[in-house]
Amino acid sequence: MSDTDTECSAVLDAVVVGAGFAGLYQLHRLDGLGLRVRVFEAGDDVGGTWYWNRYPGARCDIESMAYSYSFSPELEQEWQWSERYATQPELLSYIRHVAERFDLRRHITFGAAVTRALYDRHTHTWTVTTDSGEEVTARFVIMATGCLSRVSTPDLPGRDRYRGPVHHTGRWPHEPVDLTGRRVAVIGTGSSGIQLIPLVAEQAAEVTVFQRTPTFSTPARNRPLTREESDERKVGYGEFREWLRTTSVGIPRPLPVHSALEVSADEREAAYRSAWDAGVLGGIQASFTDTLTSRRANDLAAEFVRSKIRQIVDDPQTASVLCPTGFPLGTKRPCLDTDYYATFNLPHVRLVDLRKTPLVSFTERGVETTEGEYEADVVVLATGFDAMTGALRAIDVRGRDGVALRDAWAAGPRTYLGLLTAGFPNLFTVTGPLSPSVLSNMLISIEQHVEWITDCIGHLRSHALTEIDATDEAQDDWVRHVADLAAGTLYPEGASWYQGANIPGKPQVFMPYVGGIGAYREVCAAVADTGYRGFALSRLPDEHPRT
Repeated sequence: MSDTDTECSAVLDAVVVGAGFAGLYQLHRLDGLGLRVRVFEAGDDVGGTWYWNRYPGARCDIESMAYSYSFSPELEQEWQWSERYATQPELLSYIRHVAERFDLRRHITFGAAVTRALYDRHTHTWTVTTDSGEEVTARFVIMATGCLSRVSTPDLPGRDRYRGPVHHTGRWPHEPVDLTGRRVAVIGTGSSGIQLIPLVAEQAAEVTVFQRTPTFSTPARNRPLTREESDERKVGYGEFREWLRTTSVGIPRPLPVHSALEVSADEREAAYRSAWDAGVLGGIQASFTDTLTSRRANDLAAEFVRSKIRQIVDDPQTASVLCPTGFPLGTKRPCLDTDYYATFNLPHVRLVDLRKTPLVSFTERGVETTEGEYEADVVVLATGFDAMTGALRAIDVRGRDGVALRDAWAAGPRTYLGLLTAGFPNLFTVTGPLSPSVLSNMLISIEQHVEWITDCIGHLRSHALTEIDATDEAQDDWVRHVADLAAGTLYPEGASWYQGANIPGKPQVFMPYVGGIGAYREVCAAVADTGYRGFALSRLPDEHPRT
């Protein structure tokens, strides 16, 4: 009998949904406790984000040696990253290596999307159903579904009429897509589009970029990592990781100490130039302490980036369309790029401003705006995701008394610490809404969440407790706290996917916690140290504490 057969034959200790960075680490930690764990993964392999996002140019925008697991010193030392910012193939190879090294695949069922999860208040267990109809029962369910995994596609009529292929960056084909000599239409200029467009332009005969909202992007300055600098980092890896855990976002960049308004114009310009040249995500906004709290300070930083765009792009009209206006710098996802703005100097690349001429529909030969038809052999949708809550809301999750998670979150997500939702006992979310998640180095936040969840489950088991649920009062206080912190910044002015503004009809609630990962970790640790303050812990009537 296989391990999987054994796991199916009885109530599991835990089900983990997703086999990306979060799901694999959660599996590893729970397996280390000797628990019976089953992972369901919709894809055919491990990888999560890096399994699905295979588009040309896909790579991480946090340095490889920081965007990686820290839980195993041996793993840190043995893996050699080839570039400052790793590509999707290298990241996927790394994740596969982790799955093999720690013997994780034996617990994973691939090609199995979870469609439903029902809580039984009488047994304190969840029944989880997949798209194949398989059902399993588990004490705990951990949603490692990812913050950016539910793709968003534009609601354009005529899709069936278009005769060519349509590819979404978030669901890129596994087989190579040859764009040589093709006319390619790219819709979207967020992070995926900014990475994709320069490489498409290297192959295609003609590239038409449809932009609704221009994006602030700075050069990545990517380069190969030498063995010497990698070895030097590895010598002090532990101290480096600990420093990242105490910073605001967990990205290796200098911490600001001055307001942009208290230094001279020359000092300000020098700081912005240094950040531009450094090639670090969000470096411009992190040059000064008040970029995300003072509109005047933000305007100075934003104008510096716009001046750089105007220097790079030859055509003044094109440069003007590419310059972001109408929202503060940093309030939409900042980007790193390699020759993105310079790509628009190429004679076969053109830019369409959808703010002036909106998309109308697909046609047989391409796409149509209010200005006319643009013929294309291939259409690429770089239109992003239903972020933070999309993957969770796609599953029919029903908690105590059959209440649906979709209904509980009808006015926006409500969680305590981003870890549990009141009325949905034993249902944990890794990097869930109202935690730092997408405003941080995701690997640092993933490890912290997984470790907190693992310790919590260990505590419950050692005390013969079978249920943990957030209290309404603690959840209300946390929701209010997260909203108050966001309101003290410029973030709400961004109308970004951080608050669901890219999805028609989605409640506009700022979803990430902006207080920083250092402060957040302290809160989570204090909650656990005080007996899980804000949570209700209980056991079944016939359960007794272990001696």
